[in-house]
Amino acid sequence: MVYPFAAVAFAGVLMFLCRLQARRQVGWLLRNRPSMEKFGALFGVYGVPHGDTLNHAFCGVEPGEVQEVVCMMTETLIRRKVLYGSRLMERYYVVAGDGTGTVSYSERHCPHCLTRTHNGKTQYYHNVLELKVVTPEGFVFSLMSEFIENEAENVSKQDCETKAFYRLARRLKERFPRLPISLSLDGLFARGPTFGLCEDLGWKYMIVLKDNDLPSVHEEFDALVELQSENRRTVHTGKDGAVEQQYRWVDDIAYVDSQGRQHIVSVVECIETRRAKDGTSTVSKHKWITNHKVSKTHVAALANEGGRLRWKIENEGFNVQKNGGYGLEHAYTKNPTSAKVFYFLLQIAHMLSQLVNNGSLLRKIFPAGLGSAKNLALRLLEAWRNGRISRADIEQIARPRFQIRFRFDTS
Repeated sequence: MVYPFAAVAFAGVLMFLCRLQARRQVGWLLRNRPSMEKFGALFGVYGVPHGDTLNHAFCGVEPGEVQEVVCMMTETLIRRKVLYGSRLMERYYVVAGDGTGTVSYSERHCPHCLTRTHNGKTQYYHNVLELKVVTPEGFVFSLMSEFIENEAENVSKQDCETKAFYRLARRLKERFPRLPISLSLDGLFARGPTFGLCEDLGWKYMIVLKDNDLPSVHEEFDALVELQSENRRTVHTGKDGAVEQQYRWVDDIAYVDSQGRQHIVSVVECIETRRAKDGTSTVSKHKWITNHKVSKTHVAALANEGGRLRWKIENEGFNVQKNGGYGLEHAYTKNPTSAKVFYFLLQIAHMLSQLVNNGSLLRKIFPAGLGSAKNLALRLLEAWRNGRISRADIEQIARPRFQIRFRFDTS
């Protein structure tokens, strides 16, 4: 049977939405009569593509075209102001950047594999760098991705996260030239080339500053912060104000990188004390380097809604996609091109799942909720396998205009 590509792509997204975690599960769980009827109503073909059909079709697809669908979906949310109320200082969309592993093998499976050797054993693996829009309320939407991979099998120096970031940043600026961005990055990027790139692109940044990074910046901060007693603020957050955050900062620190380029930066330090019910307390220190101008009115927002929001890409992003049923680290295929397409379809499914799980339509039908996002996937699978819907039903559902509000309602 010949399937339109839309039907094949939809089957791939549905596989991730239902958390099937393997291509072969498409054949076992999605190819029953009610499912075939729905594919007929949607795509005019009575049948559901087999998992092997998905893999075969995706081998001939340009991954960049599927990446563009992800970009368009996130762009739509931005343009329709779904994320408007979550902007940092009512202007900047916080974009967290981080890399993660996708698959690994004991033998080389393509010329682009990264390699590492431990105890005499070589591992072949693939990584990806993500730039995701993150919000304090918990939304994590892929904005653009860059695969970290070698150009050929025998290279003198492997690809890495920083190289991928410089490539990805240029692509992102070209795709979203006017988007006001504040990057939230880990200490790997606390370096001159990153500062210079952000300055060239007109982006703001909040980057983790570790104790052993940029000694000259630390020295100047330590020397000036004691003289600027006005640059202090204490904030109490958490339940009953159990978390105390003491901020200190210094603006206009001059840093000259290894290439002789000067950057004017600020440093923000936060000493956080968390008090438990038993009277004990834990103290932690956080420090960021930034090109934001810092003031008492927004230093806490810069730290909590800018710098620390980076953790959302790991927790609500990669962790959910790896351990929440999406199977990010599962080898859906050994074909490099098809693997990239599957990755982008996973990002689409994760975005849709977040929107459905936090939308007013779901709360209207299930006022008490479903308990977890995994339960939502289970209900969706049951409804898809057993529910019957015609083309006329679909047209009737799509005809009236309606508004969806979100649990966080940032619009």
